[in-house]
Amino acid sequence: MLARPPDSLRLRPAVLGVLGDVEAVAERRATVLRDDLVRLGRYDEANTRQRLRNTFVVDHTSIVLVDGELVGSVAVRPAADGDWLEHFYLAQSCRGIGIGTAILGDVIERCDRAGQDVRLNVLSGSRAQSLYARHGFVVERQDPIDVFMVRRHETMPPPSPRDQ
Repeated sequence: MLARPPDSLRLRPAVLGVLGDVEAVAERRATVLRDDLVRLGRYDEANTRQRLRNTFVVDHTSIVLVDGELVGSVAVRPAADGDWLEHFYLAQSCRGIGIGTAILGDVIERCDRAGQDVRLNVLSGSRAQSLYARHGFVVERQDPIDVFMVRRHETMPPPSPRDQ
């Protein structure tokens, strides 16, 4: 049985600047990906953080908060081939309690409403791949390092007059 995410879970827009979020998200990325990158022979402490800095777009990124504390991030980047789910990192203490499922469900619902497919890549052998598979993502292609997955949008019924 999946635990329910905490009531204090919320998302806020990412911010830039001196008190911005990029360094906190870069650190979270390095922590979350470390074991998988070591297993794949690809861990480089500085490069792991720099890759996040190079691709961080504040307008596409939300910060995950629990009890007001930054515990993760998620970004949805629009592209011609669908929306790309990126920088989805959660602290170890927040895994397995429904937070990832709640956030992913929200992303999928928004993309379905917009008629957009959702794409992502995950490290080969990552436990996160099973989360994505449970939500309808299928493997499009893979190499020894990355697995590229897609979830095709579902046609949403038009809103009923009661919903408007």
